Amino acid sequence: MKKTGILALFAAIIAPTFVGAAQPRPAPNQPYFQQTGFQQQPVILQPYNSQGTVFIPQNTVGQMPTAAQPTRVTGNLPRVGSNNTSTMRQYYHPNNFDRISDSGLYIGLSIAYNGSLSGGMRADYARETNAFFVPGAFEQAAWKSDTVLPLQISVGAAINSDIRVDFSYTRYSGLSYPDYVQTSDGAGGFFTVEATGGGITSNATMLNLYYNLDSYTGYIAGGALRPYIGVGVGISTNTISDYLVYDGKFYAEVPEGTPSVAGQLTAISDIYAYHSGGTTENLAYMFEGGVTTELDGGIKVDFFVRYSGLGKVQSSGSIVVSQTEWLGTGFGVIGEAGAEQPAPYDSVFHYTNWRESGNLAAVDLGVRLRLQF
Repeated sequence: MKKTGILALFAAIIAPTFVGAAQPRPAPNQPYFQQTGFQQQPVILQPYNSQGTVFIPQNTVGQMPTAAQPTRVTGNLPRVGSNNTSTMRQYYHPNNFDRISDSGLYIGLSIAYNGSLSGGMRADYARETNAFFVPGAFEQAAWKSDTVLPLQISVGAAINSDIRVDFSYTRYSGLSYPDYVQTSDGAGGFFTVEATGGGITSNATMLNLYYNLDSYTGYIAGGALRPYIGVGVGISTNTISDYLVYDGKFYAEVPEGTPSVAGQLTAISDIYAYHSGGTTENLAYMFEGGVTTELDGGIKVDFFVRYSGLGKVQSSGSIVVSQTEWLGTGFGVIGEAGAEQPAPYDSVFHYTNWRESGNLAAVDLGVRLRLQF
């Protein structure tokens, strides 16, 4: 009985301790009464994580520093995102989808009006001995032009919305050797002679690169017009047909008043120089600027100004000269009627490697239709 009583007394003493240990843990920072012996004392618990760091209690958020006031943004929102991100995602203004954009393959056809031609022909043989006997352009003579309407066909593709490339074929016609040129008089001066023929054509094949400028200039007409610039380089084949230069001047060989001698060469007149045409291949280039707009059906329209450097136009160098020679009759003195007469034979000379040449360049105003695929 004594042992039983001692055990009962010991259980009665430690029972309150186990009952308190079984109570649920209160929320952080909430007081509860921990029984110590026979007295209860309030205890405030602090929350810990597994590393022993103290968490900030939720009911102390109001005591944290106040965040700075954010800047208010108005107007168009900026682009956000980057192509460098793993999602490859980028966001744009809604009106970006309204602007004209280039994409895919296209075929283009353009027609232009030539506003200005530069260059002209002159004699490369100017320093040859007795070159003044061969009439030609001893001073540069500007091209003759009727209405020049250069045509162009192009096939290309857009690399992206801002850059496109194409191959183009452009043909210029309606040009010719001038009607009048300044030729040498043999004494250091020049005078005007007539010319006929010498039609000129130029066929240029180029690789062109175009770049849209609206990222710099901004939208024009709400994005309906898109400015661009372009450059091109390639080869031009320039051809000039045969032409004739006529010098009708009378060149006296014997001074007036000199007694006429039968069969003596006294003068030369009516000189015809038949210049054979030629074809040359040259490095060609172009610069272009304009604006693009769009029609229904995927057709784009380019309005442009273009400068084209088409290289050299050159004759073959073969010149056949026909002239009238005057001979003394043996009667009277030179300068009097009947003292000299045309020779009964043809006087013909053939010159080789005596070329005429000149550069050709054009400024055109035009319109191009591009059909997108």
